[in-house]
Amino acid sequence: MKLKPVAAGLIAAFAVSFAYADINVGVTVSATGPAASLGIPEKNTFALMPTTIAGQKINYIILDDASDTTSAVKNIRKFVTEDKVDVVVGSTITPNSLAMIDVAAEAETPMISMAASSRIVDTSNPKVKWVFKTPQNDVQMSSAIVESMLANKVQTVGFIGFADAYGEGWYNEFSKIAEARNLKIVASERYNRGDTSVTGQVLKIMAARPDAVLVAGAGTPAALPQKTLKERGYSGLYYQTHGVANKDFIRVCGADCEGTLLPAGPVLVAAQLPDSNPIKKVAMDYTNKYEATYGKGTTSTFGAHAADAVNLLAHAIPVALKTAKPGTKEFRAALRDAIEGLKDVTNAHGIVNMSPTDHLGFDQRSRVMVKIESGAWKLQ
Repeated sequence: MKLKPVAAGLIAAFAVSFAYADINVGVTVSATGPAASLGIPEKNTFALMPTTIAGQKINYIILDDASDTTSAVKNIRKFVTEDKVDVVVGSTITPNSLAMIDVAAEAETPMISMAASSRIVDTSNPKVKWVFKTPQNDVQMSSAIVESMLANKVQTVGFIGFADAYGEGWYNEFSKIAEARNLKIVASERYNRGDTSVTGQVLKIMAARPDAVLVAGAGTPAALPQKTLKERGYSGLYYQTHGVANKDFIRVCGADCEGTLLPAGPVLVAAQLPDSNPIKKVAMDYTNKYEATYGKGTTSTFGAHAADAVNLLAHAIPVALKTAKPGTKEFRAALRDAIEGLKDVTNAHGIVNMSPTDHLGFDQRSRVMVKIESGAWKLQ
């Protein structure tokens, strides 16, 4: 049968557009609000990411959720209903990411979180089938802190964390490991990310006379308890989580941060890693690229979480393209399967081996302990 010229032209045009369909990536970051010091380097990083993967054009559709859970859910709904994205990256913080899971599962769209809580990838929840993450779990980092505390002869600990899923996740994981290692938590307090005073909580902690205090906060709001403890004369050891691994925290906390210990991704001290470390090259490549654009010393672990998400996609997209075309339900499913099947992918934060029961894929090579010395990060 001979087609009419117009019909033949339409079919040819459709075939070309289908063969070269763009891959749309919806990105929600907390570029404003209390978590801005985390979200800004993530947003900055996407400007450095490849715009073509496996011959397909990549469109990053970036929205700010202002560190707000409701806005994060609104953003992901827009991505899946209006923008028809193939994958979602975000959000920056745990409460937002947890709230987004339902939408990702309903839309059968893979999601890569840049937040820390192990609950985000708890595969006992069937909805997490569609969800992955790039930051180290609070479980891994709690273990590193406990090991450091024991090495420093700590016997009693005071805990103060965010009054949200981040703080609660940290308390749950840290308390389990601490109890198993005979560390006694003698005080446990909470505060909100936007609080301007924690004097009451600090006085209760100091009354318990702990050997060390763990602050389970993230970004610049994590400085408040530490500064208040210093003002009140607390002289024990200070620990923070990997949620403070950027220069903004050091800037806000100032001299009160000196001597603070925390676990972090290797990218934070990439130049200090031995050359034999398999992560060093990728971590330094990211650091050099970021600092060439945004200035020396501007690298943070948070921007690297975004780079790691794109690196996962760079490895998974070519596999998914063998099964389906972008913009389809089949491609989203194939991309999900490809991410879950990734093995030995070296990210700036660690080496990834995903599985149906592990949607983070890190081993202990993904963490180091660092100390703040003279306003800089020092590998321990």
